[in-house]
Parts: sequence; C-alpha cells; structure tokens
Amino acid sequence: MSELGDLHDTSERPIDRVTVVGCGIVGIGWAATFLAGNLQVTCVDPAAGAEARLRDGVAADLRLLRLDRARIDEALDTLRFEPDLAKGVRDADWVQENGPETDTIKRQLIAAISRAAPDHAVIASSTSSITVSAMQADAVRPERVVLGHPFIPVPLMALVEVVGGDLTAPAAIDRAIAFYRSIGKSPIRLKREAPGHVANRLQAALMREAFHLLQEGVASAEDIDLALTEGPGQRWAVSGPFVSHHLAGGEGGARRAFEHLGPALQAMWENLGAPKLTAELQQKVIDEIAQGLAVRGSHERAAERAHVLRAIRHAKKTFKEGWGDND
Repeated sequence: MSELGDLHDTSERPIDRVTVVGCGIVGIGWAATFLAGNLQVTCVDPAAGAEARLRDGVAADLRLLRLDRARIDEALDTLRFEPDLAKGVRDADWVQENGPETDTIKRQLIAAISRAAPDHAVIASSTSSITVSAMQADAVRPERVVLGHPFIPVPLMALVEVVGGDLTAPAAIDRAIAFYRSIGKSPIRLKREAPGHVANRLQAALMREAFHLLQEGVASAEDIDLALTEGPGQRWAVSGPFVSHHLAGGEGGARRAFEHLGPALQAMWENLGAPKLTAELQQKVIDEIAQGLAVRGSHERAAERAHVLRAIRHAKKTFKEGWGDND
C-alpha cells in the first residue's frame, strides 16, 4: 500500500478529471451528473454506436436537471469519448466503473483500469450486487477500489452507497464520501460489505411482500403501488423507518412506539410472505403492469417520476437551507 498519501491528500489533489467506464443507463447518468458538476468527463465504451447513444442519453439526463439548451450544448462539447480503456483512464483523478454485472468481468475490468489509471486515482464501482472484495483481488493498488453505488435515475437520486473491500484503505472511503458530497450526492458509509448493499436489500424486502400480496389476491398491482406511493413512500422520502418509528411514538418517541406497536409489528413480521418467483407469478406481475400502462404509458410515468423527484430534491434542499424559519 505505497503512496497512500495520495489518497489522504484530497486538498492538494482535487478531483477534476473523471472517467466513466461503461455507457449504459447508469454510466450515462453518471456522465451527466459529473458534467453538471463542472468536471472534465471522459467516457469509455468499446461497443459499436456507444458514443451516439452516450451523447443522446447525456443530453436527455441533463434536461432532467433542467439545464438550458446552451448549458447542455456546452457540456456536450466538453464531453470526451474514448473507446480504448487504457487511453480513457490514464489521466483520471476518479474512475466510475459501470460494466456488466458479472463477477468475472468486473474483476477483469477493475484490474485493467487499475493497470492504466494514475496511482492517485480512486476506482469506484457502481455494482449493485458484487462485493468490492471480489472485484479488487487482481487490481494494482487494490486499496483504492471502493463501491460507489447510485440509484436510477442517477442525476436525480441523491443516494450513493459507499463501502470498501478487504483490501481497501480507509482513506479511499473517506475520499469517496467527500467527492460524492461535493457533487451534491448523499453518500452513506456501509460498515461492512453485504450482498446487495443496503438500499437494494430494503427494496427487495418490500418487493417480496408486494409480490406476495399480489399472488395471494389481497390487492391489484396498481393498488399495491398506490398503497406505497400514497402512503409510507411519501413519508419515507423525509424520514426513514427508524425516525418514522420514533415519530410514531409522539412525545414518548421510539420507546412509546414499541409499547404500543411492538406486538403488532412482531405479528406482521411473522405473517410476511416468502413467495417463489415462479413463471406464473412473473407473468401475473407482467400482465398487471401492462394493464396499468395501458392507461398511462411508460413515458408518462417516467416524466411524472422525474417531476416529483425534482420537487422532492428542491423541497428538501430549501428546508435544510432555511431550517428554523419553517413551521
């Protein structure tokens, strides 16, 4: 772990040059986010037609951020595309990897990036399920490899999950947290690795029960979605399960909530479903989604999601800035 000072020294070596490896939906989202943060961005993808898809996607994602036409054109002019990995990462201060979600490919890709990137560059993976420990095993200076897992749509979602692997230096994790905060994200620091990290595990638990309720005929897919979006989903955008539990107890806080709601919560836990993702259940989900999309299509739903996410971002930002002046 030589030259760890490079990782510690964030003030004298600012992150200006960012390389995005892999230009699918996540990579495109990261590229737009970095460009909106006035960083120098290079994107790497060897696939045929990747540059055209990248530029179209980045323009669309920058529109999600409500950038005007002139600002979008300026960002696209500065965006550099390079199909060759080694050339694309050789001047990077930060590399955001978004390759295929396969253990072997991730391990090979991280190793290749590490051989070509400067020693001071942190290498962050957007992987949603593979551990850093598995990916960094063949890397040069594996202590700089971290997880930087975002949520889609990347430009509008603030969450980034950060954790290191067995060989990651604490300084690399610190630098990742500081960097993501500097571009307006809300990074969380995992204390240890877990398959699927934190947010996807929470999401998977909720989806399991949603699929169970649909399978058991308790409610339609549309109404199960509404139960979340018009119920706890709105509350969770502000206060997660722990703070919400505390607030449910009123003046008595979490202790009072346990006294009143603890037995009911335990009973519900014991009654939660554990469905098998059979072909029949998958088809039922697909059919019910299709029924809902027949009324309001995917484009309209995506536009609504972007509009509401922007409103939530704005509301949370203005509240934090003016906290104390609010009711």
